[in-house]
Amino acid sequence: MLNESQLAEYQDKGHLTINRFYGPETVAQVIAEINIWADETRAELSAEDQRWYFEQNAPEGISLFRKLDNPIYNREVLRRLIVTPELLSLGKQLIGKALTVFFSQVFMKPAKYGGPKPVHQDNYYFGPEDEDKVLTIWLAIDNATVENGCLYFGDGSHHTGVHQHVAPSDEPFNLMVPEEIAAEFPMTPAPVDAGGISLHHGNTFHQSSENKSEFPRRALAMHFIPQDMNLINPALEYDQSVVVRF
Repeated sequence: MLNESQLAEYQDKGHLTINRFYGPETVAQVIAEINIWADETRAELSAEDQRWYFEQNAPEGISLFRKLDNPIYNREVLRRLIVTPELLSLGKQLIGKALTVFFSQVFMKPAKYGGPKPVHQDNYYFGPEDEDKVLTIWLAIDNATVENGCLYFGDGSHHTGVHQHVAPSDEPFNLMVPEEIAAEFPMTPAPVDAGGISLHHGNTFHQSSENKSEFPRRALAMHFIPQDMNLINPALEYDQSVVVRF
């Protein structure tokens, strides 16, 4: 569980970083399973799916994953390694006793070609009944640094509600807070070592920069809500058949 200082920081800033949450052996097992999954998935992707899952700015002929969806549902090994009683205790402390991971993602952010993610709020994507009951826990699989695209947060932005988002016409999935609103909350970097976690409120402004470094910045994000809460106005479709309850 979070101590009083950690809880106060989360409530004030809307995010919290905890290093050394998982040990090196667990991280190595997570990497091995993700590599197996990526190899299996690569062979199955249609041309349309490749546009969604591959980095579009990689050189021609090089297929680099941008992301993989729903690891907690799709990969029992990852579910067992990551969703531990210690992790669940954080979610129960912050949003309720009975939890659902309704969506999860592996972000690959490959070396040299990992693309940026603009400033956004998870709750605009998800459209929950209760804005204060969405918690994202983000596991750093590699060291996440300023150089390779760690998360940045707008401290205190979760107190301002959910803002309307916009998206480029050719990337309707890439929703973002309008620049004039995002500018009200300067973004501060939140580097985290491999095996550490970052927690953030569903309303908190956050983004990551492109990865031009020689090192990948892989991460696994889990989006938690209480089991008795629904998504009532999501900006994208979320498959309710792949939720995992704890």
